[in-house]
Amino acid sequence: MCFVSGVGFGKFLPETSTITRMSQIAVVLLFLLIASLLLLWNVIRADIVALMLMLALGLSGILSPQETFSGFGRSAVIIMLSAFILAEGLRRAGLAERIGRFIIRLFGTGEAYLIFGVMTASAVLSLFMNNIAAASLLFPSLSGVSRRSKVSPSKLLMPLAFGTILGGMATLLTTTNIIVGGLLRDAKLPGFTLIDFLPVGLPLAFIGILFMVFWGRKLLPSQSPAQRHEEGQETDDLLDTYQLSERLVRARVREGGYLDGVTLEKSGLRERFHLNVIAIQRGRSALPIDAGMVLKGGDILLIMARPEDSVPAALMEILEILPSGKWQQDYFATPDLKTYEAAIAPRSHLAGQTLKEIRFGQKFGAKVLAVWRHGHSIRTRLADLPLEFGDGLLLQGTEKSLNLLRTEPGLILLAESAPATRITLRGWFTALIMALTLTLAVISPDLIAEIMLSGAVLMVLTRTMSMDQAYRAVEWRSLFLVAGMLPVGIALNKTGASNLFADVLLSTLGGAGHMILLAGFVLLTVALTQVINGAAAVTVIAPIAIVVAQHVGMEPRSMAMAVAISSSMAFISPLGHSVNVMVMGAGGYTFKDYARVGVPLTFLLVLILLLILPFIMPIG
Repeated sequence: MCFVSGVGFGKFLPETSTITRMSQIAVVLLFLLIASLLLLWNVIRADIVALMLMLALGLSGILSPQETFSGFGRSAVIIMLSAFILAEGLRRAGLAERIGRFIIRLFGTGEAYLIFGVMTASAVLSLFMNNIAAASLLFPSLSGVSRRSKVSPSKLLMPLAFGTILGGMATLLTTTNIIVGGLLRDAKLPGFTLIDFLPVGLPLAFIGILFMVFWGRKLLPSQSPAQRHEEGQETDDLLDTYQLSERLVRARVREGGYLDGVTLEKSGLRERFHLNVIAIQRGRSALPIDAGMVLKGGDILLIMARPEDSVPAALMEILEILPSGKWQQDYFATPDLKTYEAAIAPRSHLAGQTLKEIRFGQKFGAKVLAVWRHGHSIRTRLADLPLEFGDGLLLQGTEKSLNLLRTEPGLILLAESAPATRITLRGWFTALIMALTLTLAVISPDLIAEIMLSGAVLMVLTRTMSMDQAYRAVEWRSLFLVAGMLPVGIALNKTGASNLFADVLLSTLGGAGHMILLAGFVLLTVALTQVINGAAAVTVIAPIAIVVAQHVGMEPRSMAMAVAISSSMAFISPLGHSVNVMVMGAGGYTFKDYARVGVPLTFLLVLILLLILPFIMPIG
């Protein structure tokens, strides 16, 4: 089987092979179309889609076995893996958290000052670590900052996410930037060094932060669903925020009825009637909920139910429905019970499992009152609801419950962070390893993968973390996504699809000038990034952009940098970046909120990128 040479532009096969060449291009484009639709509709996880695409290209004969699995041996994948481990070492040393806290503390408590501090802290941290890791460090403490400053969490969480994305534009240690650097090397061109993105990325990050401080913050919702209520604030506000009041019913257990003397677990209230008992009042005391608790006649139950599941007639003989009264509000203000929020963490083992499966109540002694997901409150049938990454959980429990929840790595507790631990001698040595690794990577860019991996191995050898902890630090979904998508670039070049796309673009825009071509690729990348993963977008667009630049006499590295930075502009939709999903639940954001803030921010950053890039890196 003959293939089109991927070296150079315009080298065509003999005419007898034209049909073969076109059929191969059609197969590659069909596979890409199917993968794009799966990513767009979120039918299958992105990493699985990437592996399926990689296997399809191999099994169809488009790629050889070596080419099919070449993504796992690329320097880009090694750099990504090493960056995850190095960032975890920095976190364990306590330095990253201290830097973040210091910057936030430095800028005061006013809304505008706090947003500037939060975004600066997250941007600085994302220069050295994965965006999700940077956000995870600051995420828990923002609840306490919000409470002390009386600034709504919804005014801080989206800026936190956007700050990490903006900071990631200015460093090579961002997934899409690493990928594009690898694609340049595949094209026999110099890749990017650790600091090549700074001259372009830092001005964009600064302008993005200023936009959020002066304008973007006014477009954010004024209150999150998890809005903290200060002491003395009406408890009704909390119930209304999560829309709990409309689902609460008070009922008294009738003496001598079926429920009198039956344990809560065997009552059938949840399994048969979908009624969630969240509190029991016996006399003047509120009793802790336990599956083995024996109900007694006269007990007053606080029940949460959907309107269509409200107490059915079959239960009227054993339950007496009571007026809502004041007690249901008083329950939420019980001194020994605390109400707090948590979010499902990235890479959490809790994602995909139900509260019943993980025995949440028994394990932590806390009750999940509601789940906030994609802008909506879910308040009933929670036991059988599979949890998702980014879900916001409204919890209630004791101080002991709070301490137990702090030990759960799968949850990010939105409460006051524990006091920062003292940095040990090993912690300072860890910081030295990180600094030395980054310095050597700047001095010897051709050996960046080897240097980064050496730094990661040194973290393990010095017992900053165990090998198992290093494995857990790696975002394997992202790694497999990148390794699966990288062979797509080979397929596009090998079949001549890149050249075909380049021909079409040049026939359409070729006479319009270099700036129009640059703007076209930037806008195309930005648009794709909003609906599919940025890493997937650049593996398709960057090879074509490099070929076009070479043909028209543009600087390929400048075009590649524009595409790489554009793929980080995931502000319009939460689907564009995992860090947006991470804060969506706790911030109470909807897709409309991201669009309202993200559209003007993206337009501004695209304009600035097109203005400053030619002055920093000549485009032709």
